[in-house]
Amino acid sequence: MASFQIEGGRRLSGSITPQGAKNEALQVICAVLLTPETVTISNIPDILDVNNLISLLADMCVEVNRISSDTYTFKAENVNMDYLQTEDFYNKSASLRGSVMIVGPLVARFGKAIIPKPGGDKIGRRRLDTHFVGIQKLGAEFHYDPNAKRYEIEAKKLIGCYMLLDEASVTGTANILMAAVMAEGKTTIYNAACEPYLQQLCKMLNAMGAKISGLGSNLLIVEGVKVLNGCNHRILPDMIEVGSFIGMAAMTSSEITIKDVAYDELGIIPDSFRRLGIQLEQRGDDIFIPQQDSYTIESFIDGSIMTIADAPWPGLTPDLLSVFLVVAAKAKGSVLIHQKMFESRLFFVDKLIDMGAQIILCDPHRATVIGQGNQLHLRASTMSSPDIRAGIALLIAALCAEGTSTIHNIDQIDRGYQDIEKRLNALGANIKRI
Repeated sequence: MASFQIEGGRRLSGSITPQGAKNEALQVICAVLLTPETVTISNIPDILDVNNLISLLADMCVEVNRISSDTYTFKAENVNMDYLQTEDFYNKSASLRGSVMIVGPLVARFGKAIIPKPGGDKIGRRRLDTHFVGIQKLGAEFHYDPNAKRYEIEAKKLIGCYMLLDEASVTGTANILMAAVMAEGKTTIYNAACEPYLQQLCKMLNAMGAKISGLGSNLLIVEGVKVLNGCNHRILPDMIEVGSFIGMAAMTSSEITIKDVAYDELGIIPDSFRRLGIQLEQRGDDIFIPQQDSYTIESFIDGSIMTIADAPWPGLTPDLLSVFLVVAAKAKGSVLIHQKMFESRLFFVDKLIDMGAQIILCDPHRATVIGQGNQLHLRASTMSSPDIRAGIALLIAALCAEGTSTIHNIDQIDRGYQDIEKRLNALGANIKRI
């Protein structure tokens, strides 16, 4: 198992370009299963989760060609559905949560799918009810085999219908959408997720010949078509990386420029960092963060303590709350971080407390951060990354700490961040992979 050794206390400088969006990549790569024609996707991040999904499709006999460092072609003309019955498929798909999104395309095109309970981050229970109930409403039947620990799905015909999702799940909406595009008649999906990544999936499906309206809203209307064609698609920059770099610059008092961020797709992320007192400036499609020796958390108009909470888009993405929490530790003032979605995602704060941060874990969903400003002197520490987002938060803390820190289990970081140590070392960091 690999680890990082990080020499803290170094200021960074220069420019950095975010990778392609991991969450979008997992969706649009699954969508290639909807057509026998060639689909070309560019700006694909070279990260563990995405590479594992591409490998899984190749094992299913999807023809995969890497035509440049970030561009692939996919041709799912001869998908081997028998492979889904194998132990190899079970092991590979069970370790990758994004694999659940092959269900919608496979049921739409082939009338059947098999999927084990998928893996991913250990951040609490992540139920699949929204995926399954939505696809069931289109006419699919689900059976769970407790001995094989897998779901078996069959559908003789998918029929469009009206559905009100019980939660605005991004992957759930994506899965249902990919099933609905080839269902007979009209499907109306209310309380749909509307994140930029979901909008990108809709644009890609429409380019393939689907008929989806309501993009950017929580009401999607799908007119089913019989076949889909190939297309070219480019993935957005990863907004989670953009936010991570903003926090990293602020906490290390560094001046950096984040290039080509698709600023208009970032929603309230820039303003949320400004609420922590962090200065940032839009320059074209770049973000410039000046060197700041200190930053002060705002309070609400009535003087009450600032609360930063996640919410469905256009609210703040839960994937950045770990970054906001660690960055708030060096701010002046206090803030309540409220992580509503996952009940285990804040449990990494004990590692920050050991390093010297003043944080009160109120319950599994809430933590109060008492920012110490320049009085905060984080101590180097040895720790382990429990999930992707906690991993980058711990890396930010280690870059700010005095001395040399070690982070174990960095495979979790590699799942979401491409060549992170090389890219940060180019800015002046000193991170060694051991």
